[in-house]
Amino acid sequence: MKNKKIQKLICIALVGVSLVSLAGCGKKGEEKQKILTDVSFPLEESASLKVMTKAAAISTQNPEEKLIFQRIKEKTNVDIDWTCYVEDQFVDKRNLALAKKDSLPDIVFNADMGNVDLLKYAKQGVIVPVENMIEDYMPNLKKILDENPEYTKLITAPDGHIYSFPWIEQLGVGKEAIQAIGGMPYINKTWLDELGLEVPKTTEDLKKVLIAFRDKNPGNVQGVIPMSCRINGGNEDLGFILGAFGYGDNADHIMVNEKNEVLYSVTDEGYKKGIAWLHELQEENLIDPEAYTQDYATYTAKGKNGRYGLFFGWDILSIASNPDDYIPLPALEGPDGIVNAVRQSGSADGGFQTGRCVITSACVNQELAAKWIDLMYDPVQSVQNNWGTYGEEGKSNVFEMTEEGTLKHLEIVDESPYDVRVQQMVGGPLAVLDSYYDVYTTCPSDAQERMEAVKSYVSDMKYDMVYPNVFMSQEDAEAVARYETDIKQYAEQKKADWILNGGVEDQWDEYIQKLNDLGLEKYLEIKQKYLDDYLAK
Repeated sequence: MKNKKIQKLICIALVGVSLVSLAGCGKKGEEKQKILTDVSFPLEESASLKVMTKAAAISTQNPEEKLIFQRIKEKTNVDIDWTCYVEDQFVDKRNLALAKKDSLPDIVFNADMGNVDLLKYAKQGVIVPVENMIEDYMPNLKKILDENPEYTKLITAPDGHIYSFPWIEQLGVGKEAIQAIGGMPYINKTWLDELGLEVPKTTEDLKKVLIAFRDKNPGNVQGVIPMSCRINGGNEDLGFILGAFGYGDNADHIMVNEKNEVLYSVTDEGYKKGIAWLHELQEENLIDPEAYTQDYATYTAKGKNGRYGLFFGWDILSIASNPDDYIPLPALEGPDGIVNAVRQSGSADGGFQTGRCVITSACVNQELAAKWIDLMYDPVQSVQNNWGTYGEEGKSNVFEMTEEGTLKHLEIVDESPYDVRVQQMVGGPLAVLDSYYDVYTTCPSDAQERMEAVKSYVSDMKYDMVYPNVFMSQEDAEAVARYETDIKQYAEQKKADWILNGGVEDQWDEYIQKLNDLGLEKYLEIKQKYLDDYLAK
């Protein structure tokens, strides 16, 4: 019996020793994740961060294969535990991941968060305020915000906190900014010359030109398509051309008139006339029959085959095989003498997105995370993150690094600039300011061409004000999102239906009533409140 008691005591002692040993192991594990202070790069001992991001489907889905991130790792000695989703699935995957608070990443890099997302996740405690980090740990971003205080206003929530790191791309300002116009119309000048036709100046001129394209087979092309687009397809939509009838149309359908009143473009009487005119073109078989359903890949494939007389897009090279064939179509004069080059909402601030990157509440090493993110705001780093890099073997490079340590854009020949850039660029939080050109980098030639095209429209930009980027309260932001979903879906469905099948005149009153039933008046009232506040500042 005595021996059994002794054996029992020995077992208890051994268990105790084991527990102490396990506790010791836990402490050693925790030491690897200890909070770092006075961080400077490269770290003497490597540390790690968990980062979620996204990548284009035509790019690698492994961020570690990107030369930009390889160089950052070498510079910092920070190991990144990446989770990467293909971009067309990213938002759903992101939302699912952030719903699991016990397994959050430290950083969401290409977060794609709108104001509603930022306020929601802040309220839930998923993401954390970052204004103190910017002040204490982020000299690159702090310098940008100090010198451009308008951006501080844009990223500051109504509660006074900053919850995200922005993406900023300046290429021109105001009406001359590259972003001032979204989807631009490009007409086949080679075909016009072959047929002895002038560049159209009016909507009636354009109709005659499109008929000639249809009937005379210019360029001896198999399957000529007089005009193509992707209706309700962002930059490939044809809303710009509707400026000949009134306000025209853009991606969010929000316009501001000369009295600084917010309007929904697709309720304007001029829009009704424009849609009826487009239906006439449809009846004449002048619009691509696939314009209502085609995806981007289908759209560009036909363009690369040289089949388009007129198309809509951000630039020529992404769609046309021979960009020299096309020129921007001038803003047309409509039947009532209206000429209006349609601008995008938010374009007065240039390229801008508030919620490009966030730090989550799971991040223990906030100083490390903030300083790692701040590297992205270094001018030379931002330029590469935005467009691509240099010195990568076996690939088309976007830049050449000069002896002075600046980046010179290389000519991209016989390839889409986007397709080349997306192989190297990483996006994320960054800033490319107008002051960087000819100091840290050159301006890309395709951007210069597009800016020249935008400038050609400036005299026809009828309205001085566009709806700005504003940060609404959570309640108002959620209400706007709720109204917008139903209103926009219905309006765009009717747009496609009317162009294809007609009936806009007969159904107009019922259509307007339906939009009001869906909350259009309240939606515009909230939008107007924030525009008034913006103008009062």
